Amino acid sequence: MSSHAAAAQHPRGFPELESALSRADTHEEVSSGDIAVGVIIGRSSEYFDFFVFGIACVLVFPALLFPFLPPLQGTLAAFGLLAAAFITRPVGTALGMAVQRRWGRGTKLTLALFVLGSCTVGMAFMPAYATAGKLAIVTMLALRLGQGLALGGAWDGLPSLLAMSASPGRRGWYAMIGQLGAPLGFITAAGLFAYLHSQLTTDDFLSWGWRYPFFVAFAANVVALFARLRLVVGQDYTRLMDESELQPVPVTEVLRHEGGHVFLGAFAALASFALFHLVTVFPLSWITLNAQQSINEVLIVQIFGAILACVAVIVSGWLADRVGRRTLLGSMAVLIGVFSLAAPWLLSGADGGNTLFLLIGFVLLGLSYGQASGTVTSNFSALYRYTGAALSTDLAWLIGAAFAPLVALALSARFGVVAVSAYLLSGVICTLLALRINRRIEQQGS
Repeated sequence: MSSHAAAAQHPRGFPELESALSRADTHEEVSSGDIAVGVIIGRSSEYFDFFVFGIACVLVFPALLFPFLPPLQGTLAAFGLLAAAFITRPVGTALGMAVQRRWGRGTKLTLALFVLGSCTVGMAFMPAYATAGKLAIVTMLALRLGQGLALGGAWDGLPSLLAMSASPGRRGWYAMIGQLGAPLGFITAAGLFAYLHSQLTTDDFLSWGWRYPFFVAFAANVVALFARLRLVVGQDYTRLMDESELQPVPVTEVLRHEGGHVFLGAFAALASFALFHLVTVFPLSWITLNAQQSINEVLIVQIFGAILACVAVIVSGWLADRVGRRTLLGSMAVLIGVFSLAAPWLLSGADGGNTLFLLIGFVLLGLSYGQASGTVTSNFSALYRYTGAALSTDLAWLIGAAFAPLVALALSARFGVVAVSAYLLSGVICTLLALRINRRIEQQGS
């Protein structure tokens, strides 16, 4: 009996996954737990990289790379570097899909994580502007662009495989597993920076202390590489991807045939992605520049908030399986809109207001971001789902999160923190409209 015919006799869910694995021609088996662990390790290492750079944009790069600018302008310039990676991420996805079609998934992942690790460790050796002048800025920009290409190319399809292997009543639960990487990565990055910043003098921290998190990020990439390669190069994993029809196709082909679904998927998650930077990187910069609260205190509050976000991500999986993923995402968009109205009052207050903004924001982020990945990817036909899911995520990051700290800080400095409300509300409106359009598409299809 063929593997496809045998799979058809099993109900959807991890029993099917395990049954398929039991028929392996090799002794190297991949269990559902292995896939879940691979997803968490891979995403946590990527988010750790992401937050190490984001925190450094506030604490380090204004003084290291832009000492000729006032603190506010230096931070805005650093946020420009932060956004650069999101611009090249879709390009990285396109290149990665081409590499995978030609040389295989393992080669693509190895190349992507090698580039990511090289760029990250290269940042750890960056000279200051005082030493290298404008070359230091140009080099950092090149390394950041390289990170974006690598992150796009590192798409392995593990979250899609995990979600598709789940039974209909458990899809929300398994969809949230990969999203746990965001708060876990932030906890590690913020904790490391908080420790170094509290233990070192300002001169030592700006001279060499900030470099250690980038070395740790490189080591995390190596661990993630081997953990994920163990899965993606195995015959079992390849067969499961084939059975689920999760295969790379040219990006131009996806955009030509189902480009509407790509943009719909990006905008459906926009409220979550907009909130993402506005409770992590932006408040650290705003409070540092405008409040008396110490950096270490802010980082500690954010770490505690990220712990709450971990719990909220898990709760999102439980809720989504009871009310529906899209219903939950829409409801959370409304709550984010309400939260945005309170943001100016909270951030304009004393330390207590800042703390409330961070804790409430992280809880809302966990509940919404926990279901933000692939919420409408079922719209894609099987042929385009693998590449379409990657592109939707790339565009959600680019449109919703890439310029969020830069825009929010620049507008807040000019018009006050009411700009944060406007930015979040724009994301909320986009999410609600996208979900509404998606519902009409489903109704017409049925």
